[in-house]
Amino acid sequence: MRVLVIEDDKEVANYLTRGLREYGIVVDSVGDASSGLEIARQRAHDALIVDRMLPEADGLDVVRALRGEGYPTPILILSALSHVDERILGLRAGADDYLAKPYVLGEVHARLEAIVRRRMVGASEGPLKVGDLELDVARRQARRGGKEIALHPREFMLLEYLMRHAGHVVTRTMLREAVWDYHFHPQTNTVDVHISRLRQKIEMGYSTPLLHTVRGAGYVLREA
Repeated sequence: MRVLVIEDDKEVANYLTRGLREYGIVVDSVGDASSGLEIARQRAHDALIVDRMLPEADGLDVVRALRGEGYPTPILILSALSHVDERILGLRAGADDYLAKPYVLGEVHARLEAIVRRRMVGASEGPLKVGDLELDVARRQARRGGKEIALHPREFMLLEYLMRHAGHVVTRTMLREAVWDYHFHPQTNTVDVHISRLRQKIEMGYSTPLLHTVRGAGYVLREA
């Protein structure tokens, strides 16, 4: 999961960022409305977390602007404005959920999962498939030949990205940006290590390879 946090309080933003990353979530963080709108429009996210009291505008202005453009990504508002009328205002502006401060990080994570799951169910997205490999994003399950494959959160994100781009070569840079948040030097072999582990899990015991290395370019997930 990749989340954009729009929060001007640096202490709060850092707390959210560190905490969500411990759940295996990739986090982008900005501190003002204009930057939030720019990043939301330029990069795909699974969910947004928006504060109400931003320097330039009410966070609801960000929500209204995005919804007015047909932006479909789920949005969770975190705000010190906790009165029921404020919560109603936030939901009517287009937010999928509204959580008042102070909050527990575990609840933030649970609510993120819930709004992302609802959006996926609403879109009626079926499992992603490549050959006999299936990935049910809503249920967070991977199977090959009907047998369930246990994946760590980062491995799941990596496989999901590869399956959504099945048949196309994806570079290491593309994977670093989509699955990680540049927490390691580009010259390290973190991507290759995770690819190797994922390949073992989805191919061990099967005669048909699916995850291929394209020398000098990157990787491609496809039937041989």
